[in-house]
Amino acid sequence: MKLLICSGIVIPMTSSLTQDATKLASVMDIAIDGKKIVSTGNIPDSFIPDRTIDAEGKIIIPGFINAHTHLSMGLFRNYANDLDLFTWLTKKIWPIEEKLNEQDIYTGSLLGTAELIRSGTTAFADMYFFQEASCEAVKKSGIRANIGATFFGDIGETEKRLPEHHALFKTWNNACDGRIHIDAAPHAVYTCSRETLTAARDFSLELNNRVHVHLSETAKENADALEQHHMTPTAYLESLGLLERPVYAAHCVHLNQDDMKILKSHNVSPVHSPSSNLKLGSGFAPVPRFSKLGLHTALGTDGASSNNNLNMIEEMHIASLIHKGISGDPKVVSAFETLRMATLYGAEALGIDSLCGSIEVGKDADMIFIDTNAVHLQPLHDPISAVVYSAQTSDIDTVMCQGKIIMENHSILTLDEDKIIRDAADTAKALLSRK
Repeated sequence: MKLLICSGIVIPMTSSLTQDATKLASVMDIAIDGKKIVSTGNIPDSFIPDRTIDAEGKIIIPGFINAHTHLSMGLFRNYANDLDLFTWLTKKIWPIEEKLNEQDIYTGSLLGTAELIRSGTTAFADMYFFQEASCEAVKKSGIRANIGATFFGDIGETEKRLPEHHALFKTWNNACDGRIHIDAAPHAVYTCSRETLTAARDFSLELNNRVHVHLSETAKENADALEQHHMTPTAYLESLGLLERPVYAAHCVHLNQDDMKILKSHNVSPVHSPSSNLKLGSGFAPVPRFSKLGLHTALGTDGASSNNNLNMIEEMHIASLIHKGISGDPKVVSAFETLRMATLYGAEALGIDSLCGSIEVGKDADMIFIDTNAVHLQPLHDPISAVVYSAQTSDIDTVMCQGKIIMENHSILTLDEDKIIRDAADTAKALLSRK
């Protein structure tokens, strides 16, 4: 299938694009052959499209990359609120998670993927249970995912799970035309024994995949690590050799300067999740300090039970504002930098930046169209500012992944939303009544 996208306001977010560039957005055409972008700008006459899409008045950007979430936790949306992280986990979340089964995860994953598509997300990183069910939902949805093989608890529990993790990798890694990747996902320093963390390291080393981990989310996590290991969580992970693997680390709220230097020396990607961190009273990552060190920060929503949504536009908006307010410097975490966090830097974190994260020839056509025909988006002085500071998810008109249109004119083409909503409500009700 050959597609010609005409007259869109394109913000390509290529690695060569800098904030001081003369033009960050241009009206241009995009030619797509199969899943690949084959031309931008002036399209050669030799390109004969099967379909032409008029994108006049629409901002076209790379699809958002949600670099940290727990997809199925949408089943617990608005279930446990106004609590600190450890109370939230131990009193509310872990007890109900004990009741989950594979069908619950499939239903929750469909709910999550539908929400991601509606919010313009074309790739995400997940860490949860019954990963096969999430893979099935991703397969159906048409978007990309880095699904974490979760490591949790002591080595006995880990050894029971390892055969399942290897089977998951064998079945699903690079499945669905390369849309799915399987990563090692040790939950955190405070939930994994030393042996479990090293097992996650070895799993990643053996299979040459990435590591997705929670890191220094709370002050308590840091204090406990210092008491137990006489090191910060970051230094502890480094001492175990885990940071020798390609790592993307969620939260990174309570890092000292030495921790940041460790992350930089190992090219770790911090993942900023401001909504969840603020809601749980954990603080938020020092993104301006990361930037000064040359760390590329990605953006993630966390799960919809601590956020309480998977809305990357809202996440960008909050991420772009809180650092200005706390620092008193309106220039930090600019709209341009925030959009890069939500696109190209997310792709780098997930190891898929050769495939997506920017709009350029040779990459897959993962992109979204934002309709600017709305009172809150006019006049359109600066398209990047419009996306980060003004846009709503309701403005997202079209979503494409690998050149396939998965949402058009606000309608998701790959999923039955009405059924998903009914099933999610029934599942959540059943969970609460389950003994």
